[in-house]
Amino acid sequence: MSTTRLKAFAGVGIIAVFAAVGLSLRVGGTVTAAPSSESQPDDPRGAADVRGGATPPAGGFVPAYLALHESGELAERARQLWAMMESCNLCPRSCGVNRLAGAQGFCRAPGTQLVVASVQPHFGEERPLVGRSGSGTIFFSHCNLRCVFCQNYQISILGRGNRTSIDELANAMLQLQAFGSHNINVVTPTHYTPHIVAAIDVAAARGLRIPIVWNTSGWERVEVLRLLDGIVDIYLPDMKFASSAEAEQFARSPGYPEQTKRAVLEMHRQVGVARPDSEGIVNRGLMIRHLVMPDSASGSKEVLDWIAANLPPDTYVNIMEQYTPHHEAFSIPRIARRVTTAEYQQIVDHAQQLGLTNLDSRTARWLRE
Repeated sequence: MSTTRLKAFAGVGIIAVFAAVGLSLRVGGTVTAAPSSESQPDDPRGAADVRGGATPPAGGFVPAYLALHESGELAERARQLWAMMESCNLCPRSCGVNRLAGAQGFCRAPGTQLVVASVQPHFGEERPLVGRSGSGTIFFSHCNLRCVFCQNYQISILGRGNRTSIDELANAMLQLQAFGSHNINVVTPTHYTPHIVAAIDVAAARGLRIPIVWNTSGWERVEVLRLLDGIVDIYLPDMKFASSAEAEQFARSPGYPEQTKRAVLEMHRQVGVARPDSEGIVNRGLMIRHLVMPDSASGSKEVLDWIAANLPPDTYVNIMEQYTPHHEAFSIPRIARRVTTAEYQQIVDHAQQLGLTNLDSRTARWLRE
């Protein structure tokens, strides 16, 4: 089949996903809004049991959540997480607001209402997630951090997106699977953990069988992660900062480094090292991201030192070079520029010296012989 025809079929498939779920399309860093859903959020504590018989997935891979769905434990986990919103402590900030009564905490999520910014097969993620058919990304609005350099601040801080029900979220997952996406990649999921778990339960009853990627800032409560044990197949956390001072200055989260270290250790306990299958696709494991910032603002060497000292040497690490000042970063001289080639090369050399052997392919291009 010609390249032109392949692109045409792919384009039709992508459009079908967006048309089917009625959500927004994110293109080139902007959000094109679709009409907001009028549906109200579902409360999984009172949801009807929609579990049905499941057909074992083909190809030998069985997603972590399937057994929990079939036993009813997945719905129970969703109920436990939902109850945590009464005095919200889903993230380390532990605002304590009553989201069940409609209150908004630091993340600005509107009570129990789920807000989704976009749904799309994404081809810019790590290659073992993208494969040939893309990673099925669902971008959630709002965030529990306040990164001054956030490139998606319209979504994370301003909260642009579409109000969406749990049932619609489940359908979005199924549409992405139907398109051929290798996984369901939930982006900035922490403050919507109850909704996502409930939607996975609904979608599993309707035939969802691909891995769940927990694409997170890394700032997670271990107690909440334990409720995700057996649900999430791939953890994709950032390790943003080595220093509490920089975490406070650049993300308003002074406890970020230590909390994230504890979270990453729990993630590794659950899913282990990420290893690709025969087609180069990762279906399970831990994949860490670290963004190199100007003037060592993110403490890159210290972050890598910790990874090398506390995790296996073949832990998947993506040392990201694409820092660009966005949002408020232009007003902070230290980070108001891009990272230089020399700065980035120095960090890759350090990773190599530490003996880290499973660097992302884009990072590995910088390795010296």
